[in-house]
Amino acid sequence: MTALCWFRTDLRVEDQPALLSAVEDADAIALFIASPEQWHQHGDAPVKVDFWLRGLHALKTELTALNIPLKWLVIDHWKDVPQALLEFCQMHAIDSVHCNREFGVNERRRDRQCYSLLKGHGITMTGHHGGTLLIPGTVKTGSDSYYRVFTPFAKACREKLRTAPYRLAAAPKKQTSNKLPASDDLPSVMPGWDAPAATLQQGWPAGSDVAHKRLEQFAQARMSQYVPDRDFPALPGTSTLSPYLAAGMISAGQCLHAAMMVNQGETETGNRGVSTWITEILWREFYQHLVYGFPTLSMHQPMRPDTNAVVWRDSPEDLTAWCEARTGVPIVDAAMRQLVTTGWMHNRLRMVVAMYLTKNLLIDWRRGESFFMQHLIDGELAANNGGWQWSASTGADSAPYFRVFNPISQSEKFDPKGQFIRHWVPELASLSDREIHDPSAISRRALNYPDQIVDLKSSRVRAIEAFASLR
Repeated sequence: MTALCWFRTDLRVEDQPALLSAVEDADAIALFIASPEQWHQHGDAPVKVDFWLRGLHALKTELTALNIPLKWLVIDHWKDVPQALLEFCQMHAIDSVHCNREFGVNERRRDRQCYSLLKGHGITMTGHHGGTLLIPGTVKTGSDSYYRVFTPFAKACREKLRTAPYRLAAAPKKQTSNKLPASDDLPSVMPGWDAPAATLQQGWPAGSDVAHKRLEQFAQARMSQYVPDRDFPALPGTSTLSPYLAAGMISAGQCLHAAMMVNQGETETGNRGVSTWITEILWREFYQHLVYGFPTLSMHQPMRPDTNAVVWRDSPEDLTAWCEARTGVPIVDAAMRQLVTTGWMHNRLRMVVAMYLTKNLLIDWRRGESFFMQHLIDGELAANNGGWQWSASTGADSAPYFRVFNPISQSEKFDPKGQFIRHWVPELASLSDREIHDPSAISRRALNYPDQIVDLKSSRVRAIEAFASLR
């Protein structure tokens, strides 16, 4: 018998229940299906696709050590995947297919179609739980509904994990069969996709080994300092593991276990830095469960339907200035340059720039969500959508509509000496620690830095009035 492990956003061999089950079931073959046109439709970033591809090369090395061949198919659209998967299984006499479940609407539709088609030809397809700490749909309120508020959701998750701890899947054993096909050659560049700069690739080396080294270094050196350091973009205060989690090069469970080892097995008490970082893992969990429980989130709809009535501004000039880091607000422009240059943005700044776009510019959050996906190396539907809807006051447990970050105050608080701004907006580097957050008109002209495209005070009032009118 031959089993197939269908890899998707789970590019690892450890804590990989689908792979483990495939190996235990029979002689196993691994498969990755590239769908470049589907990725284009989803707005995935070239830097993200390149990261996946480099991750696949690393995965192939790990699988080779286990004598598991990795095969490669290019199927442009997910609607064509079921038939292609059936033909692949028939070609290689595969009896069973194993994969880890995904939670977006399109992903679930694709998998249901695959399941039905394969079943009709006598091939079983089994979905495993390998993407979250807890199975979406199993964490509900007392009224059997999905949580819409994070704090009680996190409390329920911690209680479930206390009574039934997350168990890492065992590492698969090396296969001994010599009858399996050879691995396919993988391309070094995805055809039709731009390859990012070599310096960017060097900043984000791919693979599970890299992810585990980052996790270990963070756990040993910085996790305990997470609370005082995490909001300062000039400091290395975060784990920078989000790209590896999004691609599944490391699992949320592996991150949780590493944190608990540092914290004597505790998830809520103990070291405040560690417990706070675990809370951030649960925020990721929250958004994954929301996407599963509320399919319209995958369809560009707000979590709060009443906010569909917000009259967003149609201002292409302001949107372009935001995208091109020409807003005249140094911290916003610095953050946007970081995103476009590195494929990543510090989490505090994601909130700052998102709230600036949706509140001060009053531009539809979906414009920002799309731009982020087109540039983020860690772009994933649940986290990106959740973050944007939080900032735009349209989502579950989102910021109240009257809470509008002042980006200048945020800059002064979290980049007090202007280190982050000086790095990403070097034309302002000569300014004092005080003036760099909001340069004077004279300095702006002298340094060729634009005026602010919108008045922060009046635009804040405008946003509050736009949302208050819904009440």
